[in-house]
Amino acid sequence: MISFSSFQKLALSFPETTEEPHFEKISFRVKKKIFATYDAKNTRACIKLSPANQDIFSSADKTIIYSLANKWGQQGWTMVEMKKISKDLFTAALTMAYCEVAPKKLAELVRPKDNE
Repeated sequence: MISFSSFQKLALSFPETTEEPHFEKISFRVKKKIFATYDAKNTRACIKLSPANQDIFSSADKTIIYSLANKWGQQGWTMVEMKKISKDLFTAALTMAYCEVAPKKLAELVRPKDNE
């Protein structure tokens, strides 16, 4: 389980991230682009992944991390059940969401490095 405070702390640790309201949710943005939202009422996050990364992360467990069942889901918007997801899986998914939305120079600051 990931608490909102853990989610918030991780999201705000990424360079130039801001926290702003988004309708009835809380959004996390980089350069005004949303990479994640939090729905406190349903204890869910929604993150922006590429369709390929959405498939990879949801393959872990489609009851925990899954595509929205609409055009937003086809664009990579992915639901995360915060009560069920592990810290490691959430950290990897949120980091990827940030990297996919952030400008390349900012993404390079947090993208995991391959062992050479």
